Amino acid sequence: MSRRRLLALSAGAAAAGGLGLAGCGSQRSLGAKDEITLWTWDRSVSDKLVGAAETKGIPGAEGLRLSRTNIGGNYNTKVRTTLAGKSSVPDIIAINWDVATYFPNQDEFVDLNDFGAAELKNRYLDWKWKQCVTPEGKMIAFPMDTGPTALFYRTDLLKDAGVSTDPAELAEQVPDWDAYLAFGRRLQKSRRNTVLFPHLQNVWETRLGQLPARYMTEDGEYVGGRDEIREVFELGERVLKDGLSAGVVQDSTDQYGLITSGRQPAAIGAVWWGQLAPESAAPKTKGKWRVTAPPGGAANVGGSFLAITRYSKNPEAAYKFITWLQSPENQSSAYDEMSLFPSSPRSFELPPMRKPAPFYGGQRTVDVFGKSAEQVKTAFISPYDRMLHTVFFAGMASLEAGKSVARAWKDVQDKAERELTREGAI
Repeated sequence: MSRRRLLALSAGAAAAGGLGLAGCGSQRSLGAKDEITLWTWDRSVSDKLVGAAETKGIPGAEGLRLSRTNIGGNYNTKVRTTLAGKSSVPDIIAINWDVATYFPNQDEFVDLNDFGAAELKNRYLDWKWKQCVTPEGKMIAFPMDTGPTALFYRTDLLKDAGVSTDPAELAEQVPDWDAYLAFGRRLQKSRRNTVLFPHLQNVWETRLGQLPARYMTEDGEYVGGRDEIREVFELGERVLKDGLSAGVVQDSTDQYGLITSGRQPAAIGAVWWGQLAPESAAPKTKGKWRVTAPPGGAANVGGSFLAITRYSKNPEAAYKFITWLQSPENQSSAYDEMSLFPSSPRSFELPPMRKPAPFYGGQRTVDVFGKSAEQVKTAFISPYDRMLHTVFFAGMASLEAGKSVARAWKDVQDKAERELTREGAI
């Protein structure tokens, strides 16, 4: 048994909730014989397309229709508990960005390679496709949306500061993080309380996504202590010294108040951030926003997947549904409907995605986000990334609370070592 396989098995009990160890139950799937059941969370899939499959049937699967359930509350807990109980398990489940946490329990899912998924690989972003495949080569999920990043900015507030608002010119002026912090200091001269970040966790998430590696290697080695990652903590300290972090609670009303008030005139965010923040929190600023290439390079924040469970009544029909739902054409429609950014570059050239965006002054934002999506680095995401992400997030928050970089860094490394040891990873 390889070290990698041994690590994956040992992670099963802790990182993935011990699905392979749990219980009894009838091992039956959820729903009637003529139903393919799907579990999702709110706004994770196109309501229009799913609704069509519910009422008109699943394309290519005669006599079968879809039955979707939106799971509220703690979605991951519900999925894991149901898989562990092996009873009333849906045919298909949506999985968030942390699909790797399910790798230790890959036998709970159908290998999509058995249905010829490899023939579709060239339609999708290579880094996204690789996230679906376990270290043993089993494809347990199918690509859905992605979260490519860009620099969002308000043209009126940049003009007040004497800064160019042309997307190409601004991208040249802020190619990296040093230039971006200098850009923030320049904006502060025009608006004294200007910030570029709501909190340091935002710095962490964005910068980590720009790096070629995260916390673990495919062989199970912990690499979260390298200088490249410590430098992100040092970057956070610089952000604090420049007064460019508001230090508000993550996802609080105060965070969105920064956008409403104009205190945060620029932000590095994923494509979905635009709808969540300026479009929702500051609708009166319609037409004043633009997007351009992000300082420091492209990153991906978010995105999700669809997986077929081994309990599926008809995995072939389930596969037909997910490949239809996530076809380039339907991904393009889902973006037009719900801002779910495609994982298929073929979608980028289709009419729904080429339309000018009124909120962004008529800019074709797909030209920015599409290029960003294609430039995302392929970084291995391990079954432990969700846990380690929480540890490092807390470390960045401790900087904001007054800890030194040296103290925060040591505490994070000690905590990471304890958690990985407890889970048998090191």
